[in-house]
Amino acid sequence: MALVTSPTRPGPIVSAAIIAVGSELLTPAKIDTNSLFITEQLNILGIDVKAKAVVGDERAQLEHVFRSFLARADLVVFCGGLGPTDDDLTREAVASVLDRPLAEDEAITAHLRARFASRNLPMPMPESNRRQAMVPLGGRVIPNPKGSAPGLWIDHDDRLVLLLPGPPRELRPMLSELREGPLKARSAGVSLLRRVVRVAGRIESHVDEAMHPLYQEWERATPPIAATILAVLGSIELHISTRAASREAAAIALESAVAQTVAILGADVYSTDGRLLEAVVGDLLVERGLRIGVAESCTGGLIASRLTDISGSSRYVDQAVVVYSNEAKTELLGVPPDLLREHGAVSEPAALAMAQGIKARARAGVGVGVTGIAGPTGGTPEKPVGTVVVSAVTDAESRVRTFRFFGEREQVKFQASQAALDMVRRMLGESGKVEV
Repeated sequence: MALVTSPTRPGPIVSAAIIAVGSELLTPAKIDTNSLFITEQLNILGIDVKAKAVVGDERAQLEHVFRSFLARADLVVFCGGLGPTDDDLTREAVASVLDRPLAEDEAITAHLRARFASRNLPMPMPESNRRQAMVPLGGRVIPNPKGSAPGLWIDHDDRLVLLLPGPPRELRPMLSELREGPLKARSAGVSLLRRVVRVAGRIESHVDEAMHPLYQEWERATPPIAATILAVLGSIELHISTRAASREAAAIALESAVAQTVAILGADVYSTDGRLLEAVVGDLLVERGLRIGVAESCTGGLIASRLTDISGSSRYVDQAVVVYSNEAKTELLGVPPDLLREHGAVSEPAALAMAQGIKARARAGVGVGVTGIAGPTGGTPEKPVGTVVVSAVTDAESRVRTFRFFGEREQVKFQASQAALDMVRRMLGESGKVEV
């Protein structure tokens, strides 16, 4: 079976929508990762994904979502629902909406029988597998060398519909080949590029208010710049994108937009190149020739875990201790018992002493101390759940700050780790200077 080729159509594909099919994707046990890969591949061709949906194995719902997306996008991509069982309904739903009868492709059936025979199974191919050979009228087969379910390419008026298998090991090579061949021929020949600017120390509305004057300027620019603001745990992200006639022109426009963003938000921007905060801190430690020691109470080793998630972190991570009890804070870090009795374990003097203690113990250039109440129990009116104290010390200075975080236990812990890493970043970085 040869890869499909694309006929002439009135106008290029510039927009797309994705439908991930499978009731299992609507449970906590299974995550849809195919949509991320599909979006990435389409963006390379300058095709902007306008909508995504996860739909269970229910034909009426599949048809409803498909009709909606078909009216809104040049390309609709299905992933999943192409198997041999009764709950694999993608072909039937698509054929119904497009009003195209299904017919068995004998070549696919023969291929499936040969595939089963080659596996030396004790039983022949089940007749149910013939479902995978059903093709809507006018649809063309996309070979699947990694599995049994072929993909389908269906031209419908001025739209294109792709049906891809659900397993990523089958979908990815299939889509990659399409991207380099017929999909590329159907694209507008433009480049769509994105940059993510990550911000710490500001809430979403503050970032939006500061950036608002730029949005109108970007809309009028050539090429125009689009921006989406996203609040994630412990950080704000600005997703900036543009579509231009060439990759170079798009890159130049994005570079300018990112530089304008950094000029407005200053040192609150910690990344413009996709790096996470732990990677930024690691790079700064390497640049400064410093090693770090971390003393954690409420975060339970999360800061050390994030730092060591980065390959090569042995160059700058010296050691870390988790000190939950007051006795451990005294025995391992030298925090005076009198200080803990007077101020409490969750206090600025305690966090500062922890940072100083781990810095001395590790003989490191940077020491970090974190203590707090992650909840859901342990809070008091004076120190409610979510109270976290962070301290960082170097040979040149020391900082300590009390935060109040909201959310469940894991959320408080992550925000505390983010605050600690950001404090180190600000101490080691040059104010207002961020690599664009």
